[in-house]
Amino acid sequence: MAFQSLDDVYSDYELLEADDRYRLLIDLGRALEPMPDALKTEASLVRGCSASVWVYPTRNADGSLHFLADSNAAITKGIVALVLLAVQDRRPDEIGRADIAGALAPFGLERQLSSNRTQGIPNMIALIRQTAERLS
Repeated sequence: MAFQSLDDVYSDYELLEADDRYRLLIDLGRALEPMPDALKTEASLVRGCSASVWVYPTRNADGSLHFLADSNAAITKGIVALVLLAVQDRRPDEIGRADIAGALAPFGLERQLSSNRTQGIPNMIALIRQTAERLS
């Protein structure tokens, strides 16, 4: 399962029942590029998430940003994977202008998942935006 965009994921997601949506999110998380443990530091930790979430930026040769991310919770890791699909391999100025929350809105995560699972999403988005701003 290699989704190239949020639209690709959503075209499958919208057809699924709740349990299968959970499985899709878990599979998305499993498909994330591995993040080396050495990058899982206080500096890359996303604050305010019920699970531990780490996001670490790298820069591609063309100046776009590539994020490595991980979580110690399977569903949360899938949510991280969704967020990254909205920003992965884009230039910092594009990330700064992107409506990441709006891109995630069709998934209705707040209706599908507990508030504990979704409370950290704004913090993930904020960290990614701050990183993009700092690296632009």
